[in-house]
Amino acid sequence: MRIDLDILQNWIAPQSRVLDLGCGSGSLLSKLAAEKNITGYGIEIDQEKITRCIERRVNVIEQDLDAGLKNFADGSFDTVVMSQTLQAVRYPHLVLDEMLRVGRECIVSFPNFGHWRSRFYLALRGHMPVSEFMPYTWYDTPNIHFCTVDDFEDFCRERNIRILNRRYVTGGRDDNALSVRWPNMLAETAVYRLAR
Repeated sequence: MRIDLDILQNWIAPQSRVLDLGCGSGSLLSKLAAEKNITGYGIEIDQEKITRCIERRVNVIEQDLDAGLKNFADGSFDTVVMSQTLQAVRYPHLVLDEMLRVGRECIVSFPNFGHWRSRFYLALRGHMPVSEFMPYTWYDTPNIHFCTVDDFEDFCRERNIRILNRRYVTGGRDDNALSVRWPNMLAETAVYRLAR
């Protein structure tokens, strides 16, 4: 399991209600149900991934996140998770508002496009980066919003979103001293726990 998923599952209380947006094949919800006895639902749009969820016995709803979460009442969940999906939704600000409406807390992880490798690649080669860290070409990427750690922190400040916890992943490791000190430049992935 990815390290950002390891981090965020530590922030989820046992026996809580969890909504996972862009849940993929349901591996996180399956693990949380087995290890923390959570009640969970996933939202996914990819039919193949929905089939994998069903095979794993994960409750999944086929839904486009950009259409909102109107089918869920305020405060329906203890935690709403969106891991590595923020950059792929059309209206991330509206999705985050909806997450904080239907959940007491939300957890978001995203690739930091301000990482030094991205900057260096673009400056040196003059092309959008393609690497293990960002494996897509510019014309075939699900990433439509390129967000940095500083962008996200500014966004939270402007919208009065409280940051309860933040962690940074670099080189497959969690919170090394340098990425904590200069996350906008050195963190590959950012993980945030948020509330209103």
